[in-house]
Amino acid sequence: MNEMYNMGLSIHTIGGIALIGVIFLNIFFLRIAKDLQKYKRLMSIFLLPLTATVIGLAIFTGVIMMAAKHLDFTIANIAMIAVSVIVIVLEAKRAKSLKYMNPNKERSLEAYKGYANKLLYIELAWILVIFIWMWR
Repeated sequence: MNEMYNMGLSIHTIGGIALIGVIFLNIFFLRIAKDLQKYKRLMSIFLLPLTATVIGLAIFTGVIMMAAKHLDFTIANIAMIAVSVIVIVLEAKRAKSLKYMNPNKERSLEAYKGYANKLLYIELAWILVIFIWMWR
């Protein structure tokens, strides 16, 4: 039983590291974006599903770990749940603003880049804070 718990903890940690990597990937593709239509296509086909999958991996393994600890709601677990909700809300805001962006408006991509970078850095900060807190 202890081996399964340790394996689950390792997978949950890998999910957290993968989430940090996906956020860096989002930042990278946002920086190199030059055309709004191509960026929207890249987001809808590749980045949004990848981000949602990795967030789901981290949340699912967290739920499994909580079940293994008999649903023990510690401060750390509540903080991780709160950070998960924050990340989901920020990702939804970022995707929604891109979806309704008018590609014909001049400098719309630059305006989106500033907004999206701010949201991505907020997500990254929250995840790093919870990651450091868990590994202290």
